[in-house]
Amino acid sequence: MEPIRIVFNQKHQPEFFQSVTQRVNDYFQENRKSRYANFGMKLKSVLILLLYFIPLCYLIFGDVGSLSMQYGLWAIAGLGMVGIGLTIMHDANHGAYSSKKWINNMMGGTLNLVGAYNINWKIQHNVFHHTYTNIYGQDEDIRKTIIRFTPKHPYKSFHKFQWLYTSILYMIFPFIWILSKDFEQYSRYSKQGLYQRMGRSNRQALIEIWVIKLLYWPITLLLPLYASHFGYGHTVAGFFMHHFISGIILGLATQPAHVGEDMEYFVDTDNNGKMENNWAIHQVKTTANFAENSPFITWCFGGLNYQIEHHLFPTVCHVHYPEISKIVRATCAEFDLPYKSHRTFFDALLSHYGQLRRLGFSHKKSPKFL
Repeated sequence: MEPIRIVFNQKHQPEFFQSVTQRVNDYFQENRKSRYANFGMKLKSVLILLLYFIPLCYLIFGDVGSLSMQYGLWAIAGLGMVGIGLTIMHDANHGAYSSKKWINNMMGGTLNLVGAYNINWKIQHNVFHHTYTNIYGQDEDIRKTIIRFTPKHPYKSFHKFQWLYTSILYMIFPFIWILSKDFEQYSRYSKQGLYQRMGRSNRQALIEIWVIKLLYWPITLLLPLYASHFGYGHTVAGFFMHHFISGIILGLATQPAHVGEDMEYFVDTDNNGKMENNWAIHQVKTTANFAENSPFITWCFGGLNYQIEHHLFPTVCHVHYPEISKIVRATCAEFDLPYKSHRTFFDALLSHYGQLRRLGFSHKKSPKFL
């Protein structure tokens, strides 16, 4: 079966995206600001990389004096992995870190250092998620899993428990990625010719995936096992804890922005793939912000609490989102478009788990679906 070709309605209020883009561009020009990483972002990148590599190096080469210290080092490295995922590699793989392609490639490649293939991430995230947000059958972030993220996901009786088990799945997600997800994606992307679009041959992509895996596991698990004074069991437990911490934070930082009680959902087979809205308005209707007044959340989550701004301007570094959000919000109001925003991170979590619970209890009582 041929995949459905999605066509956005470019005649539907094209003035919105034209206006908001012009205003954002004017903001950077009038304030003589670069849309890329500033000094603060570069300093943040150094701190995050140190947060990941110093604990890992100490586990291998240092004198870990106590069991609590060993677990603490694994936990800190887990936070470093979160920082790489939410900030450094995310901005860079969007081309938002620097105007120089080689810098974006280098910083985007930090994802490879934590066991996942950045080219696969760029295909899944930039090609499928950002283009076809919340369109079931196209957006790989909501593709078929045992979590029912959308009302069009086939309903199973076990989904009634998903609001309980989803957090566990978020915790183990990094293991899925470093073990099997890259290979599963390779089997699909290689047949679709997607690696060629990224400047890779299928063979080159497969070799790079294997190199990443064959380096990651010995460095992050086998060497700490060899160096540990506290036995294999505690080291393996620390390794698992390291990934559990990164998984739960990554999941809770990203999923509430698209899976919540006030979200709109679509399916690629509706109207033969012809969308009612243009691409920009579609992004606004399928995303939500949260905790906009929290500099702490913004710093820790790499600006992904400004999801509307990120989806409209993915090539703008996240450090600029708080300022351009004022422009986006005002322009949405001008064109009578929704601007969804949860006051706090906790409110976003309540909406996320409320949606999961609602979708799990009855496929006949799902929230609004278009």
